[in-house]
Amino acid sequence: MQIGILYALLAYLLWGLLPLYIKTLQGIAPLEILLHRMVWSLVFLALVLSWRRNWAWLGAALGRPRVLAVFAISALLLCGNWFTYIWSVDAGRVVDASLGYFINPLVSVLLGVLFLHERLRPGQWASIGLAAAGVGWLTISAGQLPWIALVLAGTFGGYGLLRKMAPLGALEGLSLETLLLFPLAGLALWYLFQHGQAGFAGAGTGMQALLVLAGPITAVPLLLFAAGARRIPLSLLGLLQYTGPTLQLLLGVWLWHEPFPPAKQVGFGMIWLSLALYAAEGFWMARRSMPRKIHATNQAVETQSE
Repeated sequence: MQIGILYALLAYLLWGLLPLYIKTLQGIAPLEILLHRMVWSLVFLALVLSWRRNWAWLGAALGRPRVLAVFAISALLLCGNWFTYIWSVDAGRVVDASLGYFINPLVSVLLGVLFLHERLRPGQWASIGLAAAGVGWLTISAGQLPWIALVLAGTFGGYGLLRKMAPLGALEGLSLETLLLFPLAGLALWYLFQHGQAGFAGAGTGMQALLVLAGPITAVPLLLFAAGARRIPLSLLGLLQYTGPTLQLLLGVWLWHEPFPPAKQVGFGMIWLSLALYAAEGFWMARRSMPRKIHATNQAVETQSE
């Protein structure tokens, strides 16, 4: 349990501090950062797979068109999520990006209802309704939809939905996704270099090293997350996940002094309240069901002893 908490917390801390890394890449266009992230992630994952001697799954996956189609869609969703996040940090919209990851869990719950036919309790519906009201308030107060947050939450929620139904684990799935993206990313980078538009070519050695580090910076938190998720309850994992967007929000407001007016604070407050309501309802239902589970276990033991 303790090592699982450590793994998950490290993953969320790294995701929360990701804007610091992106901000150091000033002068490199968001699209080029995305392309480097795709290419160097595959290189790093290939090294990890080679070290673990874990290549047997690839042949089977490549021979299954349905699996390839699912992972091609998930790769595009992941690509869209990465680009939107990189662009928002580069454009000084870190606070707006953090909102996307605050509402992402509730978007994932709603997708589970729509596509997996999961059923929600009244308290859970109330939580989603309150979050929707928060988004509505932010829309009215700003005069436009919080599109960055909605795109980030929607793409990552859809990505999570597809990965939930996919047959590969975290390492293998991300490796296949980056493999499918690699031809497009490699061709685009080649085009930028050929036409003198690649910021990498004119950057200093330090900046080039940072771009190469996009591989482990992308893959390591995901691997830590997967290791943590196997060791701790889902409820605890869900609680820890707010570490990331909280750090992003604090960085945006305190370090980069992004605007966070009272109207936006109200909208964020409604969404935080919805998350607290969802967590409290789940905790209360778990406490209610515990005596029934203990009673059922005792009955089963008594039946076996007879």
